[in-house]
Amino acid sequence: MSEQASHFLYPSALFASKEPYIVNTILGSCVSVCLIDSKLQIGGINHYMLPFWNGQGLASPKFGNIAINKLIEKMLSLGCAKNNLHAKVFGGGNIFESNLLQFQIGERNIAVANEMLMEHQIRIISSSTGGNLGRKIQFNTFTGEIIQKMIEKKNVMCEGQ
Repeated sequence: MSEQASHFLYPSALFASKEPYIVNTILGSCVSVCLIDSKLQIGGINHYMLPFWNGQGLASPKFGNIAINKLIEKMLSLGCAKNNLHAKVFGGGNIFESNLLQFQIGERNIAVANEMLMEHQIRIISSSTGGNLGRKIQFNTFTGEIIQKMIEKKNVMCEGQ
């Protein structure tokens, strides 16, 4: 196979394609859910910052409950069957210095991913969540392979809370 196209995934966004891509993103307290249909070799990923949309303003993929549903919808629109999907979950680190500032956003982001994937009956086959470091991940949408590099707090730039 020739060199794959690449895409950088910014916070509050999602990406899925029938074509093979290498998707890169950087996570602090944010979480990315990667969905893979290994039969069709189609993958998708989101990057959300906060667990729940409060009903005010735009229902964007900035919020976990919106981002996860939108990613599932996108995968289904590409021809995937829900029962062929499995998930990998990354991020949710505690990267803020003060407990007063963070409100356990990382933990809450992880919890919404786990709860929603269970509700949708999508099995999580691997995860790397929590801790005190950020993560840089590289997701191959064709193979489902993920390369992760742990990064120091000062290098995490995805936080916009």
